[in-house]
Amino acid sequence: MLTPLNTKEIWFITGSQHLYGPETLAQVAEHSAKIVEAFNASSQIPVKVVLKPTVKTTEEIFETLVAANHTADCIGVVTWMHTFSPAKMWIRGLTALQKPLLHLHTQFNQDIPWSTMDMDFMNLNQAAHGDREFGFMVSRLRKNRKVVVGHWAEERVQKQIGDWSRVAAGWDDWQGARFARFGDNMRYVAVTDGDKVEAETKFGFSVNTWGIGDLASVINGIGEGEVKTLIEEYEASYRMAESLLAGGASRKSLETAARIELGLEKFLKDGNFKGFSDTFEDLHGMEQLPGIAVQRLMEKGYGFAGEGDWKTAALVRAMKTMGQGLEGGNAFMEDYTYHLNPSNPSILGSHMLEVDPVLAVDKPSCEIHPLGIGGKADPVRLVFNSRGNTDSLVAALMDFGNHFRLLINKTKSLDITEELPKLPVARVLWKPLPDLYTAAEAWILAGGAHHTCYSENLTVDQLEDFAEMANIESLVIDEDTKIRDFKNTLRWNEIYYR
Repeated sequence: MLTPLNTKEIWFITGSQHLYGPETLAQVAEHSAKIVEAFNASSQIPVKVVLKPTVKTTEEIFETLVAANHTADCIGVVTWMHTFSPAKMWIRGLTALQKPLLHLHTQFNQDIPWSTMDMDFMNLNQAAHGDREFGFMVSRLRKNRKVVVGHWAEERVQKQIGDWSRVAAGWDDWQGARFARFGDNMRYVAVTDGDKVEAETKFGFSVNTWGIGDLASVINGIGEGEVKTLIEEYEASYRMAESLLAGGASRKSLETAARIELGLEKFLKDGNFKGFSDTFEDLHGMEQLPGIAVQRLMEKGYGFAGEGDWKTAALVRAMKTMGQGLEGGNAFMEDYTYHLNPSNPSILGSHMLEVDPVLAVDKPSCEIHPLGIGGKADPVRLVFNSRGNTDSLVAALMDFGNHFRLLINKTKSLDITEELPKLPVARVLWKPLPDLYTAAEAWILAGGAHHTCYSENLTVDQLEDFAEMANIESLVIDEDTKIRDFKNTLRWNEIYYR
């Protein structure tokens, strides 16, 4: 379901000018080609890096950047000024550029060649000069971009470019994306709602509501043979509760759950949707709330959030796109309950049914249990504990009327060592940084949502880059957070966004 990152490309654009003559320009092109070759050989950069001809005039710059806009597989551009490139040449092109921009501040040589350096060398290798000229113009145009500084052959530099390319892929995936909202928002809930028109304007994805009856008709059209095949997949993949086995008391419920999964996936594929939300308050025509269906569709790459929370569904999808191929997962999450013991204050995350099995530490158990809300038959779900002892984070996207805010909290996942025999849902345990008390206070002061995307493989820097691409506010709660400073940041940001 996710578009493989190796099918996407970033364009490498080197700036120069005709002032230095054809011999120097030939060297510029040769050096640029070697850098791109190294990037494409690097395990740190998951996308293809495409070398574009050196741009030397206003017209060449404009044509190249406009071409980037119109090339579907191009998800961003990397610029580097090998020589001096007068920045007024870049105004028209940068103004037209709609793709994410990374400014690589590097030079071809790593070391200064002390004994042989002459003026020809200085004229050729003056990125320290040219990149500052270019940087002024990007700042003058108030254009967001990522700046990476260091020698191009360093793994650190290549990793920063690779991390950014993942973020650019997440942003690209949002452009023109469709998210289905089955039913409306959970009644009277505020934070999960928002301005869908402003979101489409700002983020590039659309959200529209589909009646649950439309979905139910597709579900009811699924054949018995398809259901049988999927149940065989369940039995091969999970530890099955005895009541769900052939001849068991709840076997019919398992068949219903499988039919829901098949119908839901067909609906999403036919409509070219990248994610969806539902609500337990609107299940007309369905026998049970989707549990295992939602879990498995998220595992395939679809974004999801419950109770009509389309913003979090979109965020989950973007973060899944960014993190694909990395160890660990990204999943819809909710802060469910606290462990306030002073020896180890922590948060238990879960949801009614819908936690992505991409987080499971062991083979999940397929079970059926009563659900006290929704008024429907008992739903089938996957039950498991998540991995512990990993760096992680949670992120939430909120609409504050005058702007969107992306709130990020660094966390540390913990092993679940206690038995939970009466809690028949998937469980995730983590310690928020700097500590539960500070993090929770800061989260509440920032108006953070109770729905999040939990990540085991993305970084705060990447999500901050994502907010930069979207031109929205980002706030970070981490090991350095102090409440007094955090309150001041909120006040300053409110002034800025008003």
